Amino acid sequence: MSSIETTPVSTDQAAGTAGTAASRVEELPLAKALNAGLRQALLDDPKVLLMGEDIGPLGGVFRVTEGLQAEFGDRVIDTPLAESGIIGTAIGLALRGYRPVIEIQFDGFIFPGFDQITTQLAKLTNRGQGAISMPIVIRVPYGGHIGAVEHHQESPEAYFAHTPGLRVVSPSTPNDAYWMIQEAIASNDPVMFFEPKSRYWPKGPVDFAGTAAPLHASRVVRVGTDVTLLAHGAMVSVLMQAAEIAAGEGVSVEVVDLRSLSPVDYGPILDSVAKTGRLIVAQEAHGFVSVGSEIAATVAERAFYSLQAPVLRVSGFDTPFPPAKLETVFLPDADRIMEAVDRVMAY
Repeated sequence: MSSIETTPVSTDQAAGTAGTAASRVEELPLAKALNAGLRQALLDDPKVLLMGEDIGPLGGVFRVTEGLQAEFGDRVIDTPLAESGIIGTAIGLALRGYRPVIEIQFDGFIFPGFDQITTQLAKLTNRGQGAISMPIVIRVPYGGHIGAVEHHQESPEAYFAHTPGLRVVSPSTPNDAYWMIQEAIASNDPVMFFEPKSRYWPKGPVDFAGTAAPLHASRVVRVGTDVTLLAHGAMVSVLMQAAEIAAGEGVSVEVVDLRSLSPVDYGPILDSVAKTGRLIVAQEAHGFVSVGSEIAATVAERAFYSLQAPVLRVSGFDTPFPPAKLETVFLPDADRIMEAVDRVMAY
């Protein structure tokens, strides 16, 4: 997939804060980077529409769409509380040449629209033998670490990665969020865009004058020689914490950011495993029949003779997401990652 060329935006345009038009790299929270990316997509293509619950004057629960309705009017649509109806409407709009971008308010709210996504949206292009395009992006805030109640901290990405016809991606940094949302909107295929809600507020550099990495490229974000750690979304920052701890214990850790869950870019993963001989896959989601399971199996098939230890998985437990007071027990942290590092290094 080719990179998207965009015009540089000012700090005012990107974040709604004081700045100068000459700013090309800005420290922004991931939520504001997404806002800037959505704004650029709306400017670039009049067929782009935003739809979702409370995304207008409120700017969404996480304020990702803040200020966009005031600027773009009825192209930013506050919808009823009806995920099935929102997705069905978006499918009709896509058939008429529009590019709808849907916000699902919380991860657990996606299931009323599951039928529309998996039996209609994912299948229409194949059903039409390629004559029908479905350029729809479904934005899904997902994951834990926000102290919320049931249906507000889930990680349902494996359901959609399992579904042929859907692209599934997840940014871990503000810069990736800014560029990946624009690439997703430019895609003629439906894209499930999983946003790690616990990473909405930490700031990071956004290079507005840069270009996008390929949407479905995995990427080495820390170089090491002893063990490879792989994750997507919010878990990447946890792996970086574990890598620092490991370095203090004399273990050199390489960290790979998956970025795309379907399709998976295995090249950098296999290259890393060939170098380190060890792989740990981490995720907030349940471990059974998961994205981590698929990657572990594929690496075992394709890099068997490179492995010096079994591929290990560190995940949320195979239980419903617990009450908020227990989320730190359920979700993998740096200590659990380090336990896995110790195990693979013992081989």
